[in-house]
Amino acid sequence: MDNNLEKLDSKYIESAIEAILFAAGHPMPYSKLAEVLSLTENKVKKKVREFSEKYNEDDKKGIMILCFDDRCQLCTKERYLPYIKEALGLKKGGNLSNSSLEVLAIIAYNTNIRPVTRAYIDAVRKVDSAYIVASLCEKELIEPYGRLDAPGRPHIYRVTSKFMRVFGIETLEQLPYVELPVSQPEGVVIPMEIDMPAEDGQEGENPEGASQDISEENVSEDKPVQDEGSSNDVVEEDEGDEE
Repeated sequence: MDNNLEKLDSKYIESAIEAILFAAGHPMPYSKLAEVLSLTENKVKKKVREFSEKYNEDDKKGIMILCFDDRCQLCTKERYLPYIKEALGLKKGGNLSNSSLEVLAIIAYNTNIRPVTRAYIDAVRKVDSAYIVASLCEKELIEPYGRLDAPGRPHIYRVTSKFMRVFGIETLEQLPYVELPVSQPEGVVIPMEIDMPAEDGQEGENPEGASQDISEENVSEDKPVQDEGSSNDVVEEDEGDEE
């Protein structure tokens, strides 16, 4: 860091944060903002959250600030996506396949209720989901983060911070409320109630607040394992389930 960097007057802190996030174009750690602005990380985090509340309420703005646990990001509002795509000539892609959305929904709404393995996903969907799971890992929307203490030690999956950014949410509690069926065939049980806001929503994403059945005894930590190849491109449509 440049030791000669002038310390900003407090009235310009928010403007500086906006400028940094705009120039970065990617999630910026609060620790880095704190270093640059000569503030503590807690003060920066509080400042950004207060700023984002005012910033995001302005309907005249086409961009918004997303705040995560350890970083924040400036991004466009969903309502302007068609205009952005038209202006940038993005004629194709931009959507995930229905199969991908199904898998994301299963992982998202069940992560903190039970260990979500490939076998669990297959049981709910009644079809082999290997291709979709691998594709979503490549797109970095989901990741394996541990293994279940069971025969074969299968990977347990969760959604990623990129998933949160793509779907424009800061916490999983912001996901639409979905009334799930009490049970699925083959003994797969899904609770009716998940602690999420009551909105008109569709099946889609994930939970960070529901109750939980993943104990330290049953889950061992494991570094995310990427499948062969890597892609940050979320706009490519999936080809479908691999039979």
